[in-house]
Amino acid sequence: MKLTNYDIIRRPVVTEKSMASMSEKKYTFIVDIHANKSMIKRAVEDVFGVKVEDVKTARYIGKTKRVGVHVGKRPDYKKAVIKLAEDSKSIEFFEGM
Repeated sequence: MKLTNYDIIRRPVVTEKSMASMSEKKYTFIVDIHANKSMIKRAVEDVFGVKVEDVKTARYIGKTKRVGVHVGKRPDYKKAVIKLAEDSKSIEFFEGM
């Protein structure tokens, strides 16, 4: 299966910690679990038109939850923290948040 740029970047992470790190030109996204760092870098550069300096990733295992006698599991996911180059502009998607 071939992943497009829009398949790789699932959604932004909007938390206090991720919003505070935007002043350091760091943006956090939930990405496809099969995407590697070079794929994530290329996708962010193509979609947002910025220059990426560094990509850090972390994989998370979904929690097991129960409702009564039924047991389920939340999906696993991968989070990527993107650091933009100093000469790069900020991502307009996050402006005004």
